[in-house]
Amino acid sequence: MKKLVPFIISSILLVGAFGCQETPKDAAKTPSTNNESSPASVKPASQTTQTTDKTPKTATEKTAETKNTPVTTKPESELKKEVTKKLKADLPNNQLEVEAKAGDIVIKGTAASSAELQKAEKLVKEVQGVKSVKVEAKVLVPNKI
Repeated sequence: MKKLVPFIISSILLVGAFGCQETPKDAAKTPSTNNESSPASVKPASQTTQTTDKTPKTATEKTAETKNTPVTTKPESELKKEVTKKLKADLPNNQLEVEAKAGDIVIKGTAASSAELQKAEKLVKEVQGVKSVKVEAKVLVPNKI
């Protein structure tokens, strides 16, 4: 009995130690017996871990990152203010109102001419964050007496 208990414990430990190890499935994963460096182990995509890179990036790497990132839209109020400011600066004395919703701009009100409406549409499209422009403004017809 005194020899049976240590035998059982050592057997459990031995089986546990070898049973928990993965066996190599191909020749590329078998450990080499010489002093060469072993090839990097390849993990399936489901087992890969993501690491963060703390190294500083060059300017070209930063621009490459920004090209791949999705464009974030500005808040509606900020976009509306920016579009209104641009219209007031380039078309003084206009009577156009701006509505913004998720990057879509609607121009309402009255304009002195159709050329002014076309210019306003072009100016609004130049603002960063604008996805589309819809012109619902009307051309003011002067009264002839």
